[in-house]
Amino acid sequence: MSYVTKIIQKVGVVPVIKLDSPDQALPLAEALVSGGLPVAEVTFRTDAAQESIQILSDEAPDILVGAGTVINTEQLERAYTAGAKFIVSPGFSRAVVERSLALGLPVFPGCATPSEIIAALDMGLETVKFFPAENYGGLKTIKALAAAFPQVKFIPTGGVSPANLAEYLSCPKILACGGSWMIKPDLAETERLCKEAREIVEGIQGNS
Repeated sequence: MSYVTKIIQKVGVVPVIKLDSPDQALPLAEALVSGGLPVAEVTFRTDAAQESIQILSDEAPDILVGAGTVINTEQLERAYTAGAKFIVSPGFSRAVVERSLALGLPVFPGCATPSEIIAALDMGLETVKFFPAENYGGLKTIKALAAAFPQVKFIPTGGVSPANLAEYLSCPKILACGGSWMIKPDLAETERLCKEAREIVEGIQGNS
C-alpha cells in the first residue's frame, strides 16, 4: 500500500470537489483541513481543475490533492504537471492506469463489474473506486464482489452520505468513501459537515 493510499485510509473520507474558479481552491482547502478531512479530489469536470490543483499543490501543504474524473491521458498529464498526488477515474481506462503507474501516481479506476476488477488486478492494482455506489447496489454489491476478490479494497463514491457512511466504513473491504455532500457554498457549513464525517470515521476506526 502506497503512502498516499495509507493517508486516504486514515482520513476515511475523500471530499470530491468541483471548482468553477481557481480562487475557490485555497479557502475550500482551509475548510477541509479545519474540518479534519485534509484530502481533496479535484474533478476535471471544469476548466479550473488544473490551475486549482496547481494552487493547492504549491500553497496548501497540509492537504493531499489529487485529480478526479480523469478519463484520458491528456487530463492525466495536466494533473501530473499541476502536482496531483493521486488519480481517480469514474471508469477503467487501461491507458490512464498504465500512464499513472509509469509516473508513479497511485490510481483508483472505477470498477463496478468482475471483469473491470480483473482488468485492474492484471495491472497490479488492489484498490478501486466503486461508482456510482448506491446506483450499483451499494454495500451489498461490494460484499458480493469482495467474496470473489478478497484482495481488493473499494472506495465507494456516489450516494454516500452521513446517513450511510458508518455502514460503509464498517465493512473491512472499504478503504475510504468518496463524496461531495460536505462541499457547500458556505465554508463554515463545509467545515461543520467535515467534522461530522470525521467523527463518524473516528468512531468506526476506534472500534475496529
